[in-house]
Amino acid sequence: MNLSRFESERQAIWAEIEDLVVLAGTRPESLGADGVRRLAMLYRSAAADLAYARKHFGFDPIVDRLEGVVGSARVLVYERPERTKTAWDYLSTGYWQALHQRRSMLRLTIAVFFGAALFGLAVAEVNSEGIVRMLPEGFLWVTEEQDTDTGLGLVGLAGFSLFVMINNITVTILAFLLGVVWGLGTLWSISYNGFILGALSSLAVAAGNGDVLVAAVIGHGILEISCIFVGGTAGFAMGRAVLRPGQLSRVESMRREGTAAFRLALGTAPWLILAGFIEGYLSRIGLGWQPTLIAGIVIGAVFWGLYHWRGRVPVTGELSTSPVYTQLRSSR
Repeated sequence: MNLSRFESERQAIWAEIEDLVVLAGTRPESLGADGVRRLAMLYRSAAADLAYARKHFGFDPIVDRLEGVVGSARVLVYERPERTKTAWDYLSTGYWQALHQRRSMLRLTIAVFFGAALFGLAVAEVNSEGIVRMLPEGFLWVTEEQDTDTGLGLVGLAGFSLFVMINNITVTILAFLLGVVWGLGTLWSISYNGFILGALSSLAVAAGNGDVLVAAVIGHGILEISCIFVGGTAGFAMGRAVLRPGQLSRVESMRREGTAAFRLALGTAPWLILAGFIEGYLSRIGLGWQPTLIAGIVIGAVFWGLYHWRGRVPVTGELSTSPVYTQLRSSR
């Protein structure tokens, strides 16, 4: 079965699930016995569709659409009736699921970033003097300084940490927002930041400051770049919603993706704050490259470990405590 036929034959089922989810709100039992029975049956059908789409159309937006449909229905089918969604629920699970649902855009973001980084490195190797004039002055200290201890003291470091925090949040949110312009703004933002990293790496190594660069950047850099990847993912997903709205109207497609992007931005903010704290303190007190390298790798591993662990939307589970199951039993 090709993609067009698959979507046309199954679209009505997915749309019905979405309608039932909206009608149910947070109380699936309000659908009545027939409604919850219908929701449970459609959920199983959509879960099978999702498995088929992952296997045969893995990089198509239809997979993201189905993951959203199945995920929203699953909350009603399997969740305990007394449970209320909290900010912690989103930060610990929902955030990672939303990111995983857009993994094709995440792959695109990573490819663009590191492609631009390699290009920046190559340009710096060929024309180091010219590249210096192209880069922001605030980043060039790694090509000159021999020590990452800024001598700012605790108060000064706190101010620097706050500055870095604001800068990191600005860069990531910019990548989110620029997705509205067909994703082209996000492409520019991600490419520019990758280019800077590649060029600075080349300049620092050429100046004999490779270890200084690692000590100054790697502690916060892995987490910071990871957050930029999230911003790029949301931005590209927004651009895709504008260009390829599918069965939805363009306005509705943008509204849905815009809501998801805003939530991703909120979920990324605590990680950006942590990255700013690390850059303001750990990376600027002269510890050397070994401790900061270890810290950077550990924190980066935690971030991506949570993505792989918490990000996969489950399609099976126990029904015994779900409101749908309870309603079905009581209706027999």
